[in-house]
Amino acid sequence: MFDKFREECAVVAIYGHPEASKLAYLALYAMQHRGQESAGIVTSDGRDTYNHKAMGHVADIFTTEVLRDLPGDIGIGHTRYSTAGDTALLNAQPFSVSCNKGRIAVAHNGNITNAQELRRDLEQRGAIFQANSDTEVILHLVAHSAERTLAGALRDALLQLEGAFSLVFLAEDRIIVARDPQGFRPLAMGQMALKGKVAHVFASETCAFDLIDAVYLNDVEPGEMVIIGPEGVTRERYAPKRPLSQCVFEHVYFSRPDSIVFGRPVEESRENLGRLLAREAPADADIVVPVPDSGVAAALGYSTESGLPFRQALIRNHYVGRTFIEPSQAIRDFGVKLKLNPVRHLLEGKRVILVDDSIVRGTTSRKIVRMVRNAGAREVHLRVSCPPTISPCFYGVDTPTKNELIASNNTVEEIRRFVEADSLGYLSLGGLRKAVDDTRHEYCYACYTGDYPTELRDLEQLVAIQRK
Repeated sequence: MFDKFREECAVVAIYGHPEASKLAYLALYAMQHRGQESAGIVTSDGRDTYNHKAMGHVADIFTTEVLRDLPGDIGIGHTRYSTAGDTALLNAQPFSVSCNKGRIAVAHNGNITNAQELRRDLEQRGAIFQANSDTEVILHLVAHSAERTLAGALRDALLQLEGAFSLVFLAEDRIIVARDPQGFRPLAMGQMALKGKVAHVFASETCAFDLIDAVYLNDVEPGEMVIIGPEGVTRERYAPKRPLSQCVFEHVYFSRPDSIVFGRPVEESRENLGRLLAREAPADADIVVPVPDSGVAAALGYSTESGLPFRQALIRNHYVGRTFIEPSQAIRDFGVKLKLNPVRHLLEGKRVILVDDSIVRGTTSRKIVRMVRNAGAREVHLRVSCPPTISPCFYGVDTPTKNELIASNNTVEEIRRFVEADSLGYLSLGGLRKAVDDTRHEYCYACYTGDYPTELRDLEQLVAIQRK
């Protein structure tokens, strides 16, 4: 309903806790913002594996009865928004299979950029695919590996993958987690104290740890594989070090502000974005208003730096479902009005600085500017807490094609006229780097520069996948 980049996915893994399924459920609930399409959990009691997945939201899928049928002290979970593969239950994760390595399951956050090439090769070797997600490719690579152990087969498979991946793997008596060598997607490691022992947990964001009383220890390192089984914890580097390409959009928009991502508090980054935006793109105005919810932290930073009062003059309805009944007589900008409503007495007669995290196609921004103006604002100055988005992402984010991105085809002035704002200002690329303290050039900025950190050999196929 909002014109935003779509969140990617979330993964979680639990080892050594008698209520693994419940903890996985709670962790996924905390990370629901990363994908609202489907969710699944696989558990193991050391002898058998149990799984359940369905389309919809986490709280609707995992009832008390469902969780009761997921026993064991080991579990992995996933909540999905499709970036590769169709929207369907057959692509819901985790994927689970019986093969020559035993009963195994995997969940994945990211996008394997050479998945189609690997799939064609596997099919020629006799592999039969049940779904069209890139995650299933990983399972087939493991099954076809000449390595006898699961860890060895997974290591062999990981070295064939290109692109972005944070993986959680489950076998009958262990979990294995891994990140790609460039660290595109986050994966945090934590632990929980139990009577006489420790349970180990992994999740895409640390907000999941807060809900289940887990302590954040550190991140799984890029190019690292962590194996936890009856013999203990083993951490090893499966690939040589490469330049890092952490997704900067995790700090701009995707992650919850109460999370620590790539070892850095998200809220701190977003307030920095707003402060630097106020320095780079000031405006004569009376109040600073965020576009909720993702624009709130940046608006606070803008307000602090500019000295202008912060006002929550747009109220978001958090209870809008996937479907709704629209009156037969069309209401202008109905979709945005379902989600947002202006507080008129805060806006009437005011010169407003409207702070948002990004502009993608520009259509929603125009509707919000109109809404604020129709509520009585005298001027509307739109400020965006990142640079113009000019290129699609191929590393696990669902983005429009280049032709659909308004900034790839229009100047800032042309965009200003389209969204009908009195002025428009973006944060510079240098400002973004400064906000996340990227002094060692460890982030990916491809969506702002078009400079991709990996080779994209099958670009036409990748574009086709993004459009599904």
